[in-house]
Amino acid sequence: MDLRLPGLRGLLRRPRRLLAAGAAVVVLAGAGTWTAVASDDKAPVHRTDRVMAIDGVHIDTSYFTSSGTSGRRPAVLLAHGFGGSKDDVRAQAEDLARDGYAVLTWSARGFGRSTGKIGLNDPKGEVADVSKLIDWLAEQPQVQLDKPGDPRVGVAGASYGGAISLLAAGYDHRVDAIAPAITYWNLADALFPDGVFKKLWAGIFINSGGGCDKFEPQLCRMYERVAESGKPDAQARQILTSRSPSAVGDRIKVPTLLIQGQTDSLFPLGQADAAAKAIRANGAPVDVDWIAGGHDGGDMETSRVQSRVRSWFDRYLKDDKAADTGPAFRVTRTGGVDSTDGAAQLRGASDDTYPGLESGEKSFALTGREQSFANPAGASPPAVSALPGLGGGGLAQLSSLGVGVSLDFPGQYAQFESAPLTRGLRITGSPTVTVHVKSTTDDAVLFAKVYDVGSGSTTPVLPSQLVAPIRVEGAKAGKDVTITLPAIDHEVEQGHRLRLVLASTDLGYASPATPATYTVTLKGDLRVPTAPGVTTAAAPLPSWVWWLPLAGALIALTLLATSRRRTTTAPPPDPALTEVPLQITDLSKRYAKSADRYAVRDLSFRVEKGQVLGLLGPNGAGKTTTLRMLMGLIKPDDGEIRVFGHAIRPGAPVLSRVGAFVEGAGFLPHLSGRENLELYWQATGRPPEDAHMEEALEIAGLGDALARAVRTYSQGMRQRLAIAQAMLGLPDLLILDEPTNGLDPPQIREMREVMIRYAAAGRTVIVSSHLLAEVEQSCTHLVVMDRGRLVQAGKVSEIIGAGDTLLVGLATDIPDPMVDKVAALAGVESAVRTDGGLLVRLTATPLRGAGLHTSAAPPRGATSHESPADGNGHVAAPPIPGTTTAAQLLVELVRLEVPVASLTPHRRLEDAFLTLIGGSA
Repeated sequence: MDLRLPGLRGLLRRPRRLLAAGAAVVVLAGAGTWTAVASDDKAPVHRTDRVMAIDGVHIDTSYFTSSGTSGRRPAVLLAHGFGGSKDDVRAQAEDLARDGYAVLTWSARGFGRSTGKIGLNDPKGEVADVSKLIDWLAEQPQVQLDKPGDPRVGVAGASYGGAISLLAAGYDHRVDAIAPAITYWNLADALFPDGVFKKLWAGIFINSGGGCDKFEPQLCRMYERVAESGKPDAQARQILTSRSPSAVGDRIKVPTLLIQGQTDSLFPLGQADAAAKAIRANGAPVDVDWIAGGHDGGDMETSRVQSRVRSWFDRYLKDDKAADTGPAFRVTRTGGVDSTDGAAQLRGASDDTYPGLESGEKSFALTGREQSFANPAGASPPAVSALPGLGGGGLAQLSSLGVGVSLDFPGQYAQFESAPLTRGLRITGSPTVTVHVKSTTDDAVLFAKVYDVGSGSTTPVLPSQLVAPIRVEGAKAGKDVTITLPAIDHEVEQGHRLRLVLASTDLGYASPATPATYTVTLKGDLRVPTAPGVTTAAAPLPSWVWWLPLAGALIALTLLATSRRRTTTAPPPDPALTEVPLQITDLSKRYAKSADRYAVRDLSFRVEKGQVLGLLGPNGAGKTTTLRMLMGLIKPDDGEIRVFGHAIRPGAPVLSRVGAFVEGAGFLPHLSGRENLELYWQATGRPPEDAHMEEALEIAGLGDALARAVRTYSQGMRQRLAIAQAMLGLPDLLILDEPTNGLDPPQIREMREVMIRYAAAGRTVIVSSHLLAEVEQSCTHLVVMDRGRLVQAGKVSEIIGAGDTLLVGLATDIPDPMVDKVAALAGVESAVRTDGGLLVRLTATPLRGAGLHTSAAPPRGATSHESPADGNGHVAAPPIPGTTTAAQLLVELVRLEVPVASLTPHRRLEDAFLTLIGGSA
C-alpha cells in the first residue's frame, strides 16, 4: 500500500479500441498485456492497461491477475494517494495478485493519464467512478461473484485513496471489506479544525493537484474565498463535509481495518477514532492500527501494513477463518535507535479492544496565574510546530526520538506547568483541559499543545509536533472553553513535567490579522488518557538505547541535513572565505509563478569584519527578499550566499553565527528585561554560558532598567532590548531590519551607538533602514538596490563624496520636458528634481569600496558602461570628475537655455540615493 502523498508519474499508452461488457464503461484504449515474473519462483503476474470512458471522463486503469490462481477469485480495488497515479500502487497490486486476488488500480480524475476535474472524492464524480469500476469487475471471468453483477471485492488505499475506500463502502453495497490508511473521516474537520483554516496543508492540496484550475470550479472558488478571508464559512464546510465518509457513515457496514499515522498534522488520529466509533456502531468489525509515520514523515511500516491488509482481505474476502487479522488495537512505539543506521527501533503495543481516546484518564494539577499575551499584527511571526510537506525528515520524526524542535515566541503564549512526575506516564489518547479565555477582540484563535519538559536545559519536546487550534467566538466577554488536545501515544519519564502552552499563532494555520491581547486562566486540571489495557510486547533493549539523548541529537543533525526539502547537496566550505562574514554571488530569486520576473537578480557583494553595512533601496527593491535568503528562510533560484565560507541552506549550522532583529519583537510585559532574555535563551536549548548575556547587555546599554518590568519601558528601550536579544550568543553577523522605527531623535542616536559598539569588536552588522541621514552617520559601507539589482556599493564616504553628483541651482522652475533633455545629455546618467534645482549625476564607473566587492547593474533608466577590473575582481576606481566636466555640463545647460543660478558638488546621502535610483523612492 502506498502510504505517501506521491508525485505524478508518467504512463505509457498504445491505442486500441474495445468495448467492455457493460454499457456504462467504454474501453477507449488498451496498452496491451505485460507479465511480471517474481525472482522468488512465485507465479507470474499479468497486467493489462486500459483507458475507460466513464460518463465522459477517461479513467486510466491497470488490471492484475496471476496464473498461479485457478478459477474465480476475490477482487481488490487499490487506490492511490493525492497527487499520484495508479503507478504508485503497482508493486502492492502485483503482490496481491500473487496472493490470489484480481486487482484493479486506476488513476483518479485529474491525475496521471485520467481526465476530468479533481472533485475531492465527489459522490457524483470519483465515487461514482468506483461503482462503474465494480460493474466492470463483475464482468471479468476471473472475478468471484456473490451474485450476478455483485463481485466479491475489497477496497484499499492511503490518504485520498483511503477516503475513497470508505466512501465506496458507504455508497455501493457490493463492497465487502475495506482497509483505508492515513485518511480523513470528515475533510471539513481536517482542514477547518474548530473553525480554524489549516492554510499550509490546504495550499499543498491545491499545488499537488496541479493548481486551482485543475479542481472543480466550486472547489477552486471555495479555496480562494477561504484563503483570502482566513476563516472558513458555512458553505465551505458543507462542500467538504458532503464529500467526506462521515456523510454516509451510517451506511458503512463492512469489516474495516483503519490504519492511521501518529506523525500526521493533516489527518490526525482523531479522524480514525471518529470513523471507528461510527462504523462499529453499525455492527461491523473494526480494527485500528496506529503506525509510526504519517503525512509529516516517519516510518510508514509499509511491509507490516501491507501484510496486515492481505490478512484482513484473506479473512473477509476469502473467508479464511484461520487468517490472523491482528489485535483490535495496535500502536507502534519507539523503543530506541539502531546504532547501525540511525533508524528508530519500533515495538508494537496492543489491546483486545479499541480503547478510544479517553480511556484511563488521570488528572494533573497545573500551576500558573492568569496570563495575558499578544496576537501580533498580521499574526507574525508565527510559532512553529509541524512543517507540512517536510516528509521523511519531518519535525514529528525528531520529536519521536526526544529531540525538541518547536518554537514559541515570547510574549505570544501562556504556559502552565505540572510538578515533576513521581513516576513515568504513558499518554495514549487526547488530553483535555478547561480554561477561561478573554480577548480584546470578539474573535480569538488559540493553539493548544502539551510539551514533555525534561530537567535542566533539555529542550521541551512536543509529541508528534501536534497542536489543537481553537476558535473562541464572543471572547470579548470571556468564555470557558474545554480543549481537546491532539491524540498522541507518548511516554513521559519520571521527573519530567507536563507543560500546557496556549499560543496565539502557528505557522500551519490562519490566525486573525488584527492585533489583540488574549488573557487565559486555568479552570481545572489537565486530564490525560493512559489506555491501561494497552500492553507493549516484551523486547529487551540493547544497552546503547540508554545513549538516546546523544544519538537523538546526532540523528537530528543528519535528518535536517538530508531533508527532502533540500534539492541539492550543500557545497563544501570555501577555505578562502572562512574569515569573510558574507559573500553573495550572482544571487537571483524569481517571483512565484513567474519565469522572468525577479525579486532579486544577479546580486553580488561582499562584507568584511568590522563593517556596518547599510542596505538601501526603494520599496520593492528586493531588500527584504535578500535578507530572507541570507537568514535561510527562503532558497534562491540561482547564485549562492556564503557566511564565513559556508553555503547558506535552511537549517545550515553556520546560521548559529547569525543574529537577527525583526521589527515588532514581543516580550512578556510583566517580566523584567533580563527575565525575558533568559526565557528566550532557554527556549533555544543552548547552554546558558553560551548566551554571553552580560556582554550583550553591556553593548545594548540598558543599565538598571534590566531589572524593571518591560511594560515600564519606553519604545527606545524596547528596541534596545530586542536588539540585545538578537545579540545573545554574540553572533559574528548581526542583521537589523528597521531598528530605529518609532524612535525619537535621542533614541535613534542611542541605537546608532549600539550598532557602532557591536561592530567595534570585529563583528559585522547589516542594517536595512529608510532613514538615510541616520544610515549616513552609523554605517561604514552601503549597498544600494533597485528593482532587485545592485546599483552601487562602497564606502559611505566614497558614494556621497564623489563629485559625480552635482546640484544645479535654478533661477526659475523649468518644465518636465527640459528636465528630460538634461537627463538625455551625453555624459549625464540621470537628472531629478530637488528643492531649489536639479540633482544631476554624471556618468562614472562605479566606485570601488574597500573590502566591499560588487557586481553592479545600471540604475533605472541608465545605460550600462563597462568598467575595468583588477585581477581580484575589484572594480577599478574612476577618476573623480573635475571642473572640466562641470564646465562641459554648464555649457550644455546654457545651450538648452536652462536658467542656471549655481553649480556645486552635492554630498548628502539622501540626494545621492535619489540620483542612484532615478528618483523612484
